[in-house]
Parts: sequence; structure tokens; C-alpha cells
Amino acid sequence: MMAARSEANSKLGGGFLAMERLLQEVATDARRPGYVLLGDEAYLQQQSRRRVINALIDPQFRDYCVSEVDLAEATVFDAVDQVSTPSLMAPFQIIFVRNVRLLYQRGAKKEEFAAIQKYLTLPNPQALLVFVADHLHIPSDVRRMDMQDKDRYERIRETLGDHCGIIELSQPGDEDAMRWLILSAESRGVEMESDAARELVDALHGDLMRLSSELEKLTLFVERKKKIALADVELMVVSAKQRSLYELTDAISAHDSARALLLLRGLLNASESGEDGAIGHLHMLARTFRQMLVILEKNVRDSRGIWQALWPGFRVAPFAVDELIRQARRYKSRRDLMQMLERIARADVEIRSSPPDKAMVLERLIFDLTKIGNPARDSGRTAGALSSR
Repeated sequence: MMAARSEANSKLGGGFLAMERLLQEVATDARRPGYVLLGDEAYLQQQSRRRVINALIDPQFRDYCVSEVDLAEATVFDAVDQVSTPSLMAPFQIIFVRNVRLLYQRGAKKEEFAAIQKYLTLPNPQALLVFVADHLHIPSDVRRMDMQDKDRYERIRETLGDHCGIIELSQPGDEDAMRWLILSAESRGVEMESDAARELVDALHGDLMRLSSELEKLTLFVERKKKIALADVELMVVSAKQRSLYELTDAISAHDSARALLLLRGLLNASESGEDGAIGHLHMLARTFRQMLVILEKNVRDSRGIWQALWPGFRVAPFAVDELIRQARRYKSRRDLMQMLERIARADVEIRSSPPDKAMVLERLIFDLTKIGNPARDSGRTAGALSSR
């Protein structure tokens, strides 16, 4: 299973390719004395850790050979002392240093970095030091990296890059995530249709940890037929999440601010990532209103027409077809839906700028969306304009 996954990952780019490079290095004489696992992609962090341990440590000695130093509870000097000291019980040691962000807060930490550099210059050949820098996000397109994350990235390179291997565990793009799903399913003896992979990636926003979990469920679900189709993804993964979303868009299209805000709060409370799932909620809102825009432009009136208007990978869950057509027809002009998409895009930029309260950004957006295309509001404005004349 592990060999199959390694072969699958070698066909991918970005963070997958960086992880493969790490595994190839640690298993040879090219191994560096230390590495930095850079990025907050949880699945790639988890897999990198697990596979480095498997490559270097005999399972019977694992309890003695692998340890963690959390900088929230200990110091870098503790980590350096531990990795420098040969163990009587461990033929080889791996020390994972967590909460690396604390090294870059409150002062220059000159003594700490001097101790790290001194060790890395004359390292213990029977040990590996791994810094887990999961306090920054590396998108699939590095050009879109947040300025704050760029600064963090450069500081890590300046302080640790000379002697440590920098492993950029970037978030995969949609195409890489789809290929990874298809290859992972194949390694389990299951065929996954490309439409099904695309729908799953869209629904879970490319989150590899959640994609891995849902793939396990889907593999069990199709145990007999050994094939994951779009309908299986819609049934097992997308439906529950989208039902709540369509309730929210129903309230927005009905211009019911109070109900929309109440439903938003329910979505945030039910989400595993809470407020941190804000970008995901925006993505789903934008997708749904884009679907409404196509429905309006194509003058779709029934379920037969919607399958012709919406292309594979952009289609609506079957249970929601009639509901979405009804919501779309509440809007009288293309301009209203374009204005809503612009508002969502602005909220996306604001959310990615790390505001102090993401929920407040979402609440303000939902309140604004309920006002767009509201006949009562528009007629009030018209009456006011006439009376002023």
C-alpha cells in the first residue's frame, strides 16, 4: 500500500513532489542533518512525518527513537541537547520540533539560532532534526501567497536554509488533488471517475485530510462494484453539506436577512473548522450563485434543461435542481447576480487578509446579499427619487 502511494505521489507536483524529494534524500547519503516541513497542509505534514519515521526507524525501536520538542513547553536548547546526545536505547533518533513560529516572535532569538547553527555545522550522524513550520500557508500558486506568509517564509530560509532542507508542502491545485484521488483510489483497487473526483475536490475545497477521510468512506461504500461514480459522491459526501447551503441561499434570494444570518450561524457552528472554514463557505456560495447566473441566462425552467445548461463538474446535486431553479428565477436581471458575485469576491479578499473576526465579515456579506435584487428596496428607492423631484 505504501509503495503504491509513493508511486502515485511521484506522478504529482507541488507539495507531493517536495515530499517525495524528502523521502528520497533521507533514505540515502544525501540526507541533510535537519529539515523544515514548511506549510499548513495537514495531510502532507502527517504523511511526511510518518514516512520519514518508516524509512529511518525499525518499528521495534520506535518508542525510543522518535520524540517531540514543543517550543511552547521547552526551548530550542533542549531540542539541540537531545539531538546532540547519543542514546543508549536508540540506534537512530528523530527529533520533531513543533511550534516553530515561537522562534520568530518576541525578539531576535540570536542565541537560539546560534545554537541551532552550531549543531547543524557539526551534527550527530545518528540523528535527524525536523522543524515543523506549519504556521504559514503555501498555496498551489506561490504568487498568491499572503504577504505575511511570504515574510515568514523568507525569515525561515534566512535562518535555517543554509544547513536544513526546506520542504515546501504547498496546498495542491485542483488538478493535482483530482489526480491524487484517482491514483489513491486505484491503489485501493477501486476506479474513480474524473467527474466524481472533481465533485469531491470542489465540495471539500482541495483539503487533502478531508479528501482522504471521505475516500476511505467511499471505498467501503462501493466495495462490491469497485467504482466510485459522481452519484456516489453526491449521495455520500456532498448532499448533507449542500442542503444547509441551499437553505442559506433560499433565505438570501427571498431577501430574508434574519433567517439568512441565523442559517449562517448554524453553518459556522456545524462546520468542523468553524470560522476557519470561511473561505470554503464563500467558495460554495460563489459556485451556487454562478449556477444561478447560468440558469437565468439560459432561461432554464426544468430539470431537463439544467443538465444541458450546466457542464460536468459544475452540475447541481439532483435533490436540489428544482430548488435552485426556483431560487434563480427570483432574480430579474443578470446584473443582480453579477453584483452578488462581486461582493463575494471582495469578502474573499478580506477573509484572506486575516481579519480579526471572520464571522463578522461573513455576516456583513450575507446581510448585503439579501438586499441585492430586493423589489421592496428598489421600489422604495424609486419612490424616494420621485418624491425628491
